This record gives sequence, structure tokens and C-alpha cells, in this order.
Amino acid sequence: MGNQVNAIDAAFQRLRGEGRTALIPFLTIGDPDLATSVEIIGALEQAGADMVELGVPYSDPLADGPVIQRASERALSNARVTLVDCIEVAEQSRNAGIKLPFILFTYYNPVLQYGLERFFELVTAKGISGLIIPDLPIEEDAELRAMAEEAGIHLIPLVAPTSNDRVKRIAAKARGFVYCVSSLGVTGVRADFHQGIDEFLATVRSATDTPIAVGFGISSREQVERFSKQVDGVIVGSAIVRKIEEAVPLLQSPDKKQEGLAQIRAFVSELRG
Repeated sequence: MGNQVNAIDAAFQRLRGEGRTALIPFLTIGDPDLATSVEIIGALEQAGADMVELGVPYSDPLADGPVIQRASERALSNARVTLVDCIEVAEQSRNAGIKLPFILFTYYNPVLQYGLERFFELVTAKGISGLIIPDLPIEEDAELRAMAEEAGIHLIPLVAPTSNDRVKRIAAKARGFVYCVSSLGVTGVRADFHQGIDEFLATVRSATDTPIAVGFGISSREQVERFSKQVDGVIVGSAIVRKIEEAVPLLQSPDKKQEGLAQIRAFVSELRG
């Protein structure tokens, strides 16, 4: 990679200059199909997203609530979408003119099965800027972290409210951004967040110069605004995946596909405000 600036870093630098917080949508790739995922990524960019998490569908998603689990089931039942398929979607999106930084969200097993060296060759070639691997704890990530550093790809850690020592240890090694988990348990839309959230975000903020982003349960413009004062990025997952789920009948109909994409675009534009 040499001295090339990672696209995630470039995006945060630009946004900081503009006084804005990054809006980072998550979607499950292959829901409802791979070609439509490319079009949805285009709709997210048009709606003002700043980077996007490409979720690899997984049969046993430990961190995910029912909305994202159902999206994984749809993707896997439609086409047996693989890790490689999801990485190819990044390349197809680039070929379609999409400029957003891409963050691959995958559990560790598919990466291990594919082989770490081959995996890093592939993600580097296909334009992935960051990785989130929710089931790989910091105590076990040394090999993968070293390979990511060498490839110029950011391994983005998740940090949940835990001991301050552990928060500091995770934040100190972070690249790209620190993914702060806003609520305990699995992903999903929430009306409120755990009580110590503001204190927790302040702890993470004080532990690192790397940008911090908050996710898990954020689903409305009000919630995006609430957190924008404290963080550099806001991640919206289940609320967007649910919007895609509602639009699936439209997205699967050639005559109504544009209407489905417009609904997703309108929802993300509203989050962006």
C-alpha cells in the first residue's frame, strides 16, 4: 500500500473540516440479491452516507438481533452468498462509480476458512478499507492485526461498556475508528440506551486520538443528533436493514425496483438531516 491514505482516514479528515459527523450505514450483502446490493450502496451514497459497512451474511450471527438475522437468512437462501461474493460487491460498486469507503463486517470463521493471506490479497485488490470482526477478541487478534497493518487496511475494534482498563487497551490499538457499542446485547432498534452511555463514550474518547463511532440500536434522526455531539461517526444497522426488508417485494419487481430504492434513499436522507 505504501503511503496511500486509507479512505476511512480521508473521510474523517474531510468531515472534521466540515464540522460534520460521519453517517455509516450497515447492510447485509445479498439481501435480497447481490446485484441489488450494489444498487442499494449507490442509494446510500446518494442519500449522504459517508462510508458503508458491508455485512457478510452468516448462519450463526452471535452479535446480531432478529432483523439482521432475517437478512442473513434471506441472503443465504437466495444465493448462498459467500465471503468472496461480498468482497466482489465492493469492486462492482467501484465499477459503478461509487466512491464511499467500504468496511467489511464478517465473523472470523469465513476468513479463517478462506486463508488469511489469500483474504488480505483479495480485500486489498477489491478496495476494502476496513474490517470489523465482532467475534475476534483483542487477546487473539495479533496475527490478523499485523497483516491488516501491512496491507494498509484498518482493523476496527468493537468496544462495549467494560472496565476502563480494557477500554483503554482496545482503544490504544484501534485503527480507522473505535466502534462503541451503545447498548449491551445484540444489535437491534432501541428507544433508549444504557444509562452510562455518555460516560462510556467520554472514557473511550479520552483513551485515543482515533475517531470514535457509536452503533447498535440507532434508528432515528433524533438519536443521530443526540450522539453527533459526542462522536465522530454514527452507525445505523438494523433500522436500515429493516427498511430494506420492507422494500424487498419492490426491489424484486423490475417495475418497482426504483420505488424500493427511493424508499431506502429517503430514510437515509432523513437520518443525515
